[in-house]
Amino acid sequence: MTGPDDAPAAELPDDAAATGTAGTAGTAGQPGSGPGGPTLEDVAAAAGVSRSSVSRVMLGQKKVSEDTRTRVFTAADQLGYVPNILASELASRATSTIGLLLRDAGNPAYGLLFTQLQEAAHAAGLNLVSMTITADDRGRRQVASLHRLMGMRVAGLIVATGGVTSEQLEPFRTRIPIMRAGRPETTRHIHAVSYDEVHAGRTLAGHVAAAGHRSVAVLVTAEAASYPEYVRATTMAAELAARGVRITPVPVAVAGDGVEAAVRLARDGSVTAILCPSDLRQLEVLRGLAARGMSAPDDVSVSGCDGILPGADLLGLTTYRMPVEALAARTVTHMSTLIGPDPPTGVVQERLTGTLVPGRTVGAPPPRPQDP
Repeated sequence: MTGPDDAPAAELPDDAAATGTAGTAGTAGQPGSGPGGPTLEDVAAAAGVSRSSVSRVMLGQKKVSEDTRTRVFTAADQLGYVPNILASELASRATSTIGLLLRDAGNPAYGLLFTQLQEAAHAAGLNLVSMTITADDRGRRQVASLHRLMGMRVAGLIVATGGVTSEQLEPFRTRIPIMRAGRPETTRHIHAVSYDEVHAGRTLAGHVAAAGHRSVAVLVTAEAASYPEYVRATTMAAELAARGVRITPVPVAVAGDGVEAAVRLARDGSVTAILCPSDLRQLEVLRGLAARGMSAPDDVSVSGCDGILPGADLLGLTTYRMPVEALAARTVTHMSTLIGPDPPTGVVQERLTGTLVPGRTVGAPPPRPQDP
């Protein structure tokens, strides 16, 4: 009678081992002494189990007893053995590894999205190989990163950046399943789960207008710099104009842009509110106001968007909270289907709405000097 450890297993290939760290290999004649570091056979010998049992443990298969699993991991730790899962998947011509291209992970919004995507992928039995890009020139570095991820033979690509256009993704979508995460898709050809940036812009504009503001500055991000910010800003401007509010657009691109111009408009009394397309830009404006002895909302109201910044509640930021957790879960769910045996025939496109966070930085317009 055979036990669970005797069942056939898809094994790790001979080259699916990585060299252990310095000082972990054994002496000559001992397991782990080979020139390439410890091997699968070394771990099997040290654990007193078969090679196929080690393969099953390293591949995360369930038909292994807990005793065997413990012995294998203990032996692998002692020898410094690390399996090359990517090599094993290439050998079996099947992969559960997904490539992830992420915009600057230093941005709290993208940092949280990265964490949530990792957790959702782990729960779905997928592995993420990620690359992140900060400064870029019209998406060229990001496109190069997509090529590198493709070279790793990933099963699919998740593109979580606003800096890559639909046209730049076109050459990839015919070769591999692609799911855009976060940025609204401009075509009907690419799968996407995005935030409803139009709803965000309208909601924030409506909140500021309802507070009584009739002259507002809007920081408008260049489309090439961040498409989501561009959509938020242009929507805010259009919604305010539709409500009869006078708009002063302030063009921005990189961090720090527009702060001086926006603060000057507030100091001169030209505007009573400043709408920012992200919370990072909102903080920049608040710092600029503080440097000139001004504050929100006493001198001018200020709002942002994302709702992700740590401590945003303590700072009382007025913002719009993006549903990052839901977006990550839906993205991974769709990707699992796209790389599965029965992928959908149509294009998946979802837009998720968030919620307004009415903080302390937006209030009624300050009284003008001539007002009684």
